[in-house]
Amino acid sequence: MIVWVNGAFGAGKASTCRELVGLLPGSLLFDPDTLGPVLRATLPPDRLDLPDLRELPAWRRLVAETAAALAGEVDGAVVIPETLLRQDHRDEIFGSLAGRGIPVHHVVLDPVETILRARIATREDLPGDPEGTLRRRQRAREALPAYLTARGWLAGDARMVDNGVLTPRHTAERIAELVRGGGARCPIVRTEGGDGDTVAAAVLLFDDRDRVLLVDPAYKPHWEFPGGVVESGESPTAAAVREVAEELGLRLHPDALRLLAVDWESGAGRGRGGLRLVYDGGRLGPSEVLRLRLPAGELRDWHFATAREAAGLLPPARARRLAAALEARAHGELRYLEGGLPAATGAASAR
Repeated sequence: MIVWVNGAFGAGKASTCRELVGLLPGSLLFDPDTLGPVLRATLPPDRLDLPDLRELPAWRRLVAETAAALAGEVDGAVVIPETLLRQDHRDEIFGSLAGRGIPVHHVVLDPVETILRARIATREDLPGDPEGTLRRRQRAREALPAYLTARGWLAGDARMVDNGVLTPRHTAERIAELVRGGGARCPIVRTEGGDGDTVAAAVLLFDDRDRVLLVDPAYKPHWEFPGGVVESGESPTAAAVREVAEELGLRLHPDALRLLAVDWESGAGRGRGGLRLVYDGGRLGPSEVLRLRLPAGELRDWHFATAREAAGLLPPARARRLAAALEARAHGELRYLEGGLPAATGAASAR
């Protein structure tokens, strides 16, 4: 599992996590800042012209990949002290871990602003380097408004811990208690363990203008179709009906679904792959749209999108899958795809 200790610069993440590792048997400390020198020594200078390495996609992918790899090497937790203030960055990293079935516990150290400013003013990050220490303090002060802005979504996503009057040891003890009791666990991982291919079912639902319904997951940086992984012993059609009920509050009858596309998705380099089935769930009337309900902590929003809009909201492979499914719907056909592209068709076989 992952224990992500978030918070503003100067909140006490590093000192708390050093104590926390000693309280969680079999755990280890992973500081994502160690990836910075690797990226700076490897990437061209123009790719590093950013105010913060967190803006670099390679940094976010490396953090997720490294955390997942380390989690496979230990019996306990991978403890990560890292400031993460952009919700889309959180979606990307935590979603990657969720896709591997790795539980994530998210804690934010949240002392009151006056205490936080006092800590920043006295922090000694670089002993023996007064100028470097002053620069660090200035950066921490400049980053504080971003934390205060992000605090709204963080409070809804993580367990906030006011460590203003707590020592690092006492803060670590409180976090360890939350982890053991599951009080800080993100609800985005439904099934733990396993790294093999999966079967997933998605349902396309349309409004009276033939726009397709997309949902915004809290654990991914992109929008998605309603749907999810088929559980053990469950049929894909039953999974499609269940997922729509869980995610949107809609009760569909299995006979109302029509299979449009079957897509083989490779999991290479990004977690699980497998077969993805796309169903046509039909049009929703105005009263059904008004009854849409999203599960707290899993989906943030829904939106009816045109095909053009959807192409900009979905990741490329998903956008290709949608385009093929819409074409199949228009022609009353069933399409087999691999990576969102037609495969094993008669035309391909003839070549």
